[in-house]
Amino acid sequence: MVANRLTYGIYSKILWRQIKDGPKPEHIAVILDGNRRWASEHSLPSWFGHSYGADKVEVFLEWCSQLGIKTVSLYVFSTENFQRSQPEVNEIMKIAEEKLRKVLEDERIHKNKIHVKAIGRIDQLPQTIQQLIRKAEHLTKDYDKFYLNIAIAYGGRAEIVDAVKEVAKEISEGRLQPTAIDENTIEKHLYTSYLPKSDPDLIIRTSGEERLSNFLLWQGAYSELSFLDVFWPDFREIDLWRAVRTYQLRMRRYGR
Repeated sequence: MVANRLTYGIYSKILWRQIKDGPKPEHIAVILDGNRRWASEHSLPSWFGHSYGADKVEVFLEWCSQLGIKTVSLYVFSTENFQRSQPEVNEIMKIAEEKLRKVLEDERIHKNKIHVKAIGRIDQLPQTIQQLIRKAEHLTKDYDKFYLNIAIAYGGRAEIVDAVKEVAKEISEGRLQPTAIDENTIEKHLYTSYLPKSDPDLIIRTSGEERLSNFLLWQGAYSELSFLDVFWPDFREIDLWRAVRTYQLRMRRYGR
């Protein structure tokens, strides 16, 4: 155990020296994967994994703040997740409600001027959670130092469909000509249009899976991807640093 701590400490120092002076991503998006498998490995009910994972989010946001990362988008619950067993969905909703209540009471949100917003088909969530989301968004709507973007009841394809519906509505009302439609037209109708930088520089997925799973499909077109072989509840600060190092080592050409 002592040897492991020593090795961890040495590796942390080396890794920090490698990334501390390099460019940091302005917007990081994270697919919080592996909660259920983590619980299974520890012989615990699946909702324990979701609870531990939700606690890890708080620590993760502190790490991002220390790195000066302005925007964090978290994939909390997808539209497909509603297909899970009702008891599991109920437990996840209870955890979401608990954490949203904590957001409303957390002095750090106001001290650090964190703009909180939920993206997704929010109307599919329980009424209590919808009300908490609206309250958190209202209380933080004028903050612009940091942005916490919570993807809940979210699907990337659903987001694009909803954007297209809004564009079609503008056309039918005579406010937009079809020939005027371009990428900016779509982007202005995406859930993330309120962000100063809607496209993430870096998308991290935990648990070893290597796919986007319907997350920020439009916005992630040119994002760097980092797939880490660690379950989300076990995610460490050095795992974030590893992902940042991956970002720093890649040359971003955007097709040029």
